Amino acid sequence: MKTLAAPTSFDGPLFAGITVLAQVVESGSFVRAADALGLSSSGVSRAVSRLEARMGVRLIERTTRALTLTGEGQQLYDQVRPHLAGVSEAVALASGATHAVRGRLRVNIDPYFARVVLAARLTEFLDRFPDLAVELVTKDPVEDLVSGRFDLAVRFVDPPVSSLVAKRLTDTRILTVASPGYIARHGRPKHPRDVAEHQRILFPNPLTSRPFEWEFRRGREVVEIPVAGHLLVSDPGTMLGACIAGAGIAQTLELGTQELIRSKQLVNLFPDWSGERWPLYAMYPRRRFVPAKLHAFVDFCSASIAGSPRVR
Repeated sequence: MKTLAAPTSFDGPLFAGITVLAQVVESGSFVRAADALGLSSSGVSRAVSRLEARMGVRLIERTTRALTLTGEGQQLYDQVRPHLAGVSEAVALASGATHAVRGRLRVNIDPYFARVVLAARLTEFLDRFPDLAVELVTKDPVEDLVSGRFDLAVRFVDPPVSSLVAKRLTDTRILTVASPGYIARHGRPKHPRDVAEHQRILFPNPLTSRPFEWEFRRGREVVEIPVAGHLLVSDPGTMLGACIAGAGIAQTLELGTQELIRSKQLVNLFPDWSGERWPLYAMYPRRRFVPAKLHAFVDFCSASIAGSPRVR
């Protein structure tokens, strides 16, 4: 890599070019980087080209399908990224973002938790913080937290081994439920193994796109039944709606389903066989100063969970 002469004063154009390059890397495309920076795609491309011309090396290999850092580009990015993070933290501290809940908050969030637990409470949260704009995205994996420009993730997964800070919000049981109407037509299974003879509503694992396995736990006793069903839905609201309408038996999280059981819209079929538990984590990049908006949203999630009573 060509060595740049040390500037005698702050080199604005150089810093701007490096900032654009970092955004392209973290966004994965010129279009998304332009979106994040408020520039045109051609403006982003020109900024990277000017940086390459100044350094005398190619930093990014461009194809119609992907962008790939060259060896020199990767070296530059690895060296400047910690410094850019430090600049961001310094700006946040100076602007009061570590104390004031404001700006934009981009959250990678589990679709079930967003739809079933948070949706009804979001108005109260937004009214409390009128200077905050929240973006909830339910389709990206946790691994894309940085490149997707997310402030944090809230997911039912074990946190990846990385530089992320992981705060366990709760863990929740897996319940097997059916509507009173379905039970009246098809009978109530007496044992988990009997479920294999019933109509079932399946839900796909977002990491594999295959239906979740059906498993029942009572202490150390575990019963597994083959994954089979006549309905597969990827939206949690649709799954619960179909179950309430009598389309079949479903396995769902206790969190967010309590009121449906309390109001007798759904029946918890096997109260003694719900030992399987799923943890819910809030995860965010490790940083020296954590913005107040991030703390506020994590507290909001915790309060929403606390407001959901346990099924007996």
